[in-house]
Amino acid sequence: MIDVNCVPCLRKQATRLFNKYEISEERQIVLKGVFEDFLQNNGVNQPSPLSAQFLNRLVREETGITDLYFEEKKFYNNILLGRYGQLKKEVLGSDDPLKTALRYALAGNIIDFGPPHEFDLDATFSEALDKKMGIDHSDELFRDIEQARMVLYLGDNAGEIVTDKLFIETLNHPNLFFAVRGKPVLNDVTIIEAEEVRMHEVAQVVDNGFDAPSTLTEYCSDEFMEIFNNADVIISKGQGNFEGLYGQVNHKRLYFLFMVKCDEIAKATGRSKNEAVVLKNE
Repeated sequence: MIDVNCVPCLRKQATRLFNKYEISEERQIVLKGVFEDFLQNNGVNQPSPLSAQFLNRLVREETGITDLYFEEKKFYNNILLGRYGQLKKEVLGSDDPLKTALRYALAGNIIDFGPPHEFDLDATFSEALDKKMGIDHSDELFRDIEQARMVLYLGDNAGEIVTDKLFIETLNHPNLFFAVRGKPVLNDVTIIEAEEVRMHEVAQVVDNGFDAPSTLTEYCSDEFMEIFNNADVIISKGQGNFEGLYGQVNHKRLYFLFMVKCDEIAKATGRSKNEAVVLKNE
């Protein structure tokens, strides 16, 4: 749910988007008023991704631009695709390919235009294999996947999706679905980004029918929810999916994989910012 401490972050997101598209000061005053009204009324007691969704819809309507982060998504997909061969070589040559691929997938989660944080891609990947995990339930995750008839992997951001593909390819499960957003929002993945990295080579790609930067089951399509409800294991990638699902879903084989990027998520997990976690839903 939206916390009072989430509001300043959402306001910063708004300012960044308004400035990105050079919206005039006069219009910014109007749009900020509309967004503030939503935050103080409709946004209260609602999952915070709904406020991010409202903001992105507001700016899309103002600018007439359907995908507000189109260039950034393409840029980071290309950057990570350029590293894919080397990362795969390191995974295959490691003592534990599954855990190595998992660590690179977690490192990819640093690419995020939602939280107001700066990220250093090179440093994050260079530290990925040696950095201590904040929470590590990966052994349980791998055991559950071995026994699963169906696995659902909830995607998060562009660029990151390349490391997701490497992880999924290493898992090599015969019946794995990869879920993307129904429409563009922030730098979250859609069918377009999944096609760019050829995710269909390693998974069955589906969209969740909704344009919030999260998975909010009450708003997702019936087709997606049929897969969600029938999956033996659900891998929830990224902080946005964590915000929508943590404490809201009782699935016993739901695992959250992400890097902690803000104080509120640090508080919820009992970890520190910039720590990576693999957390089983309790």
